[in-house]
Amino acid sequence: MKFLDQAKVYVRSGDGGAGCVSFRREKFIEFGGPDGGDGGRGGDVWIECVDGLNTLIDYRYQQHFKAKKGDHGKGANRTGARGADVVLKVPAGTQILDEEEETVLADLTEVGQRIKLLEGGNGGFGNAQFKTSTNQAPRRANPGLEGQERWIWLRLKLIADAGLVGLPNAGKSTFLAATTAAKPKIADYPFTTLHPGLGVVRVDGREFVLADIPGLIEGAHEGIGIGDRFLGHVERCRALLHLVDGTSEHAGKAYKTVRAELAAYGNGLDEKPEIVALSKVDALSPELLKQQKERLKRAAKRTPLLVSAQSGQGVQEALRALLAIVEGARGVETEEAAPREGWQP
Repeated sequence: MKFLDQAKVYVRSGDGGAGCVSFRREKFIEFGGPDGGDGGRGGDVWIECVDGLNTLIDYRYQQHFKAKKGDHGKGANRTGARGADVVLKVPAGTQILDEEEETVLADLTEVGQRIKLLEGGNGGFGNAQFKTSTNQAPRRANPGLEGQERWIWLRLKLIADAGLVGLPNAGKSTFLAATTAAKPKIADYPFTTLHPGLGVVRVDGREFVLADIPGLIEGAHEGIGIGDRFLGHVERCRALLHLVDGTSEHAGKAYKTVRAELAAYGNGLDEKPEIVALSKVDALSPELLKQQKERLKRAAKRTPLLVSAQSGQGVQEALRALLAIVEGARGVETEEAAPREGWQP
């Protein structure tokens, strides 16, 4: 199944049904009077966050969603049936934006969340509603109100506890494959990863979700390479693991390149807690390893971890460092969400 993280769709709620003009005509009943029923209400447009989805691929093949119209009113004071709603099912982490992609209309982060995006039109009154003491036989009824319509963008931002960032070929996919059950594509050329991937990490009897995004290069915020469109998937992460290729020409410059792209993207990515690690250390000579470590230390202003996903060196230390940040953030969120008990003497 192809990964799709954004889609543009057209939604329209149903029109209300028209009211009915009718009079009661039955044998042996002298004064029947008006009995036209009201029109039914049009269907609403709902968006629901459901389990079992991790992509918006369904909206590549269908872009138009219209709720049903309400039925017209009928005689004998019969109200028209209500139009059926239309429900758009999306995975957790989906944002709903307006057509200009500027205003966030809703952010669905938990399974079960459900919002009404557009309301259906009200049904029109039948002529029975217009009967008065001075107008015993009204011959008018209201048409139903029209439904609402608009174009919206659905944008998926994966729900992950920690994210992997770095230049292409920094070893992000290899690290994900070595620490989780995920099987990303791994090859010795840049931009092997074309779509974000997720995996569940188990360390010391605890778990957290790790996200791998395509590599960044200088100028990614201007659209160079794959660009920075996939950085949205690490916006929700509590921590970042920044992998720097130890076999690159200059580890310090590689680190600064990615940090510049994170800052250019904005949304607080450059302010997230970060673990810096020098990867592929098993392929370096002792002299080169020492040189690259010092370069990275000067650039990051901290001592980097030494990691090799192939041999397993430093992997557990990196995972434990991520877990400590993730669990710390979880604890803060839990405390903020817990209701405070009232003061008692």
